[in-house]
Amino acid sequence: MGERAREAELDDFHMGLALEEAALAAEEGEVPIGAVVVCNGEVIARAHNRREEDRDPAAHAEFLAMEAAARELGRWRLTGCTVYVTLEPCLMCAGLMVNARIDRCVYGASDPKGGALGTLYDLSHDERLNHAFAVTAGVRADESAELLRSFFRSRRQGRPKGSQPGGRGAEKTSER
Repeated sequence: MGERAREAELDDFHMGLALEEAALAAEEGEVPIGAVVVCNGEVIARAHNRREEDRDPAAHAEFLAMEAAARELGRWRLTGCTVYVTLEPCLMCAGLMVNARIDRCVYGASDPKGGALGTLYDLSHDERLNHAFAVTAGVRADESAELLRSFFRSRRQGRPKGSQPGGRGAEKTSER
């Protein structure tokens, strides 16, 4: 098996773990986004969205996973790490990836309303910043997007007729 094929196989596997985290988020009533951080081939952190549970606007899956990875490694620099996340990171999370000096981000579904790794912005290769990192987009994108669509479909169906969704863009992919 070639190096590219092996990398694609590992990306698929690790994105599967991130999808498991996303499913846990949905079970908890959170927007179904999951993340995994891998360092030197080992999963060192997993997380899913917890904004509602933690009442924390920063409790995005990849943000929480990177914080946990830093604690696990005992350092703030996440060099040597790859972050897997089911939805393209927002500006906040992409900014943290720059500041944490990750090596790579692999994401599932693109985010047309808030994606900061190529869709609306690209913080991964902004020459004005002090760090750049590799990005692989679209790994298990259909599964990631379907989890989000199903979640919001069920939320809309459970809402009384004529009521407004809670929060901005509840029907949009970017609602974390």
